[in-house]
Amino acid sequence: MNPLVEHERSTIPRRAARRVGGFTLIELMVVVALIAIASAVASLALRDPASTRLEHEGARLVALLESARTEARASGLTASWEPRPAQEGAEGFRFVGFPPSSQLPSNWLVPGVRAEVSGARAVLLGPEPLIGAQRIVLRLDDQALTLATDGLGPFVVVDNSTPVAGRS
Repeated sequence: MNPLVEHERSTIPRRAARRVGGFTLIELMVVVALIAIASAVASLALRDPASTRLEHEGARLVALLESARTEARASGLTASWEPRPAQEGAEGFRFVGFPPSSQLPSNWLVPGVRAEVSGARAVLLGPEPLIGAQRIVLRLDDQALTLATDGLGPFVVVDNSTPVAGRS
């Protein structure tokens, strides 16, 4: 047999064995990154849609209340916000004491949202700069979200277990 051919046969398996030894660090890092991205996407997909819709309604109501509060203070209007009970037809709310030209909305964007004012029928918005501590609880399905003010600061979304300053 030709010694050159025999030498090539004996070195080929050794070279192949060196190349097949395992994964490179870059390959392992790519796999870990793909697993992290996939788990992040899965956790976002599992979020409760009712909770997300309620958070959007809460943020919208906070903006509407602050806008109406500013308008009431600037115009010197005695104004308030009150939820409409479901018995009156469409669930929603109304701003009381504003002229019709202010065109404030009166409906929820998400059907089924209900609101309750804690300890009162309506939320006082003005004309005084200090309005007293007030809370509104929004509900959608089995989710609840609380909006509150201490009377001096703006309305904010609060954790249901967190007391608002000035109120126990």
